Order: sequence, then structure tokens, then C-alpha cells
Amino acid sequence: MATTTVEEQLCQSVPGRHADLPETTCGTIRLDLHTGEHTQHWYLTIADQRVEVTRSVAEADLVIGAERAVLDQIAAGELHLSAAFLRNALTARGDLRLMMLLRRLFPGPAGARHPRDAAREGLRR
Repeated sequence: MATTTVEEQLCQSVPGRHADLPETTCGTIRLDLHTGEHTQHWYLTIADQRVEVTRSVAEADLVIGAERAVLDQIAAGELHLSAAFLRNALTARGDLRLMMLLRRLFPGPAGARHPRDAAREGLRR
């Protein structure tokens, strides 16, 4: 069970500057969170390594739809975005390059390290 919800991540961790996003990246992403017959819409605007999060049903460069539980698992680092896509646990329509950037906005699995940090640690040994 996810300990962090997608709403918590979208409100607290996602908005603001993300130095790991490429400087030239710009685009919009809409996340459609499905709960039964109800859908919540979250709209992310990415430009200049900054992410703005609002609530909107406006069309976006990339639209991702999934059950809330799936997006909660992704937000908690329990499920990789690409794995969910390949398992048909979520749908994506539009510029799929933005989907790879979206995964940078959510945490990785607990205990995961950046490959550069792991390599540096290995060199120190």
C-alpha cells in the first residue's frame, strides 16, 4: 500500500524547480486520476526546469490516465511509470517523451541511488 499519495506529491514535492530536468524541456502534462466513476484532473506545466501544478481539464501535450491506486504507487516509488505503462495499468496519449520526464518528478524506490552516486561510491572502495 502506498504511503505517499499522488495528491501529496503533486502539492508538496512536484511544484518548483527541478535541476535534474533538461533546461530545454517545456510542455504540459495532464494526469487523470480515476476513482470509480469520478476523475480528478491535475495539470503540470514544465518550462525552464520549473514545474507548475494546477487543476485543469485543458488539453495537454501528454495526457496520462490511471486508477488512483496505480498513480499512488508511482508517487510512492513502489511502481515505475514505464512498468505501469507496459502492463496497461495506465494510458498515455500525446508526446511520450514527456512521460520519461514525469518519472523524474516522483521518487524512485526506497533505498534507490542515482547511478552516478553508486559509481562514485564504488570508486572510493
